[in-house]
Amino acid sequence: MVTEKIKASSSALFRKKSIEGCAEEQIDSGAHVNLKKILTARDLTALGVAAIIGAGVFSTIGRACFNGGPAVSLLFVFTAITCVFCALCYAEFASRIPVAGSAYTYAYVAFGEIIAWIIGWTLVLEYAIGNATVAIAWSANFCSFLEGFGVRIPDFLCNSYLAAEKYHHKFLQLSESGAVIPEYTQRMHDLWVNAPQLFGVPVILNIPAFMIVALITALVYVGVKESRNTTVFMVVFKVAVVVLVILIGAFYVNPANWVPFAPNGVSGVMQGVSAVFFAYMGFDAISTTAEECKNPQKDLPQGMMNALLICTLLYIAISVVLTGMVNYTELNVGDFLAFAFERVGLDWLGGILALSAVVATTSVLLVFQLAQPRIWMVMSRDGLLPKKFSHIHPKFQTPSFATIIMGLLVSVSTLILDGEFATDLNSIGTLFAFVSVCAGILLLPKNVEAGRFKVPFINGRYIIPSLFLLTVILINVFNVNFFPEFFSLYDPVKAPIDVFLHKFPYFTFFALTVFITIMSAIKKLSVIPVFGLLSCFYLMTELGIANWQRFLAWMAIGLVIYFGFGFKNSKLNTAQIK
Repeated sequence: MVTEKIKASSSALFRKKSIEGCAEEQIDSGAHVNLKKILTARDLTALGVAAIIGAGVFSTIGRACFNGGPAVSLLFVFTAITCVFCALCYAEFASRIPVAGSAYTYAYVAFGEIIAWIIGWTLVLEYAIGNATVAIAWSANFCSFLEGFGVRIPDFLCNSYLAAEKYHHKFLQLSESGAVIPEYTQRMHDLWVNAPQLFGVPVILNIPAFMIVALITALVYVGVKESRNTTVFMVVFKVAVVVLVILIGAFYVNPANWVPFAPNGVSGVMQGVSAVFFAYMGFDAISTTAEECKNPQKDLPQGMMNALLICTLLYIAISVVLTGMVNYTELNVGDFLAFAFERVGLDWLGGILALSAVVATTSVLLVFQLAQPRIWMVMSRDGLLPKKFSHIHPKFQTPSFATIIMGLLVSVSTLILDGEFATDLNSIGTLFAFVSVCAGILLLPKNVEAGRFKVPFINGRYIIPSLFLLTVILINVFNVNFFPEFFSLYDPVKAPIDVFLHKFPYFTFFALTVFITIMSAIKKLSVIPVFGLLSCFYLMTELGIANWQRFLAWMAIGLVIYFGFGFKNSKLNTAQIK
């Protein structure tokens, strides 16, 4: 009896939705009001470009160029290929399952309920926490833009409490050791010391970030048509500015700055992986608008591919021009684009670039604020969240309650949240979602009729094992001590357990690679989703054990909510009881 109950509970955790069931739910969500179908491939391309070209192009490319030199342009190509692998998998799922929910819905079909919940909970990191990160970047760009007109917002009203506290402690540590204190660390320490206090606690709040999220939430609440029109305008503006930067900057390129091409070697180029990947985040967000597309099976794949192609060409061009205008060693600054043009005597472009940075980050906020409520809407339809989350406004035809909750969550968190902490959580959550979608394509039932788009099948039976063996051989040829050092837990300073924890993500990646290689030989796995899965999981390993621990803690909180509410209220569970 006990054994049967355990088996039944285990089976219930992995109960799956059918593709046909997902399509039927789109017709009637229970609220008797459906979403407007108005988006075309052009609109989706604009949404994709809006999501991708945002904080990345105005905040992270400079650091990537500083680490990798001119060779970072190749990293954009490699990262784009990785994103294409993932986009192809997203596109097939969107074609087969043209409903809102993105990776959550896809996981429900491919893996089962418990994995779908984990993915849905993870997407909060990508969209909600990610949007908080973008809002913080927007605040910094907006304040910089105002300063150009002589308007200065007090520091305690445009910075976060947790960031000021962190850098205050860093200041104290550096002071005790006698080390040089960076200018930003000194400024944040001064802010912490001099800020107004309430009951002995410094009052430090990021008001501009709070306000922009509130305004974007109101726009998204009113309707997707208004959001679409606003997005198209912002995309045209910021792409025009980026093209202007490329065209003008090309006349000031000094080829001598491209030598050496990779000054810090391959390791230096790879240090820019996280920054470059952050620049590509967001293309998957448009898959959440499937129920608002006129022809999702055709338009979603086309929109994602168009957006990636446009953004890749712009990123490569701007990195080549940037490293040609000034030496790569000078680009590790926040406003690197304005700095580069000031170095060549084009100060007048600074104001345009500041305004463009504000517009770019605003468009990202708009797309992400549009995406998260639609995922909650689908989770609510499935019974994993309260029914209120799937309520559709009778006039605006948007998920009104979910939109309000999203706005409150993001706006309040931006008041105090540390941007660097949020960025780390955002990155690992996004990569995990990408890994799950690529794995889901490998597990999709083969007897189900495919949509209009299908990931090209390339038999990996011989390709994947051959590449694995070739990689092992090349590593041994160029570094014979690599594997002995990789598996060793010895360190003259750290304890073995600390070494193990540091290497745990890499051990996990190695084990996964071996497993996938074996399964490719046995099951003839398709090469494209395998490459997407492994490349994204490798990027997760580069984020460090601290971020893995935070990610696992976030997952634990999500599981408590699932077993406390979602498991018993799941629509599939109630259907089984009936």
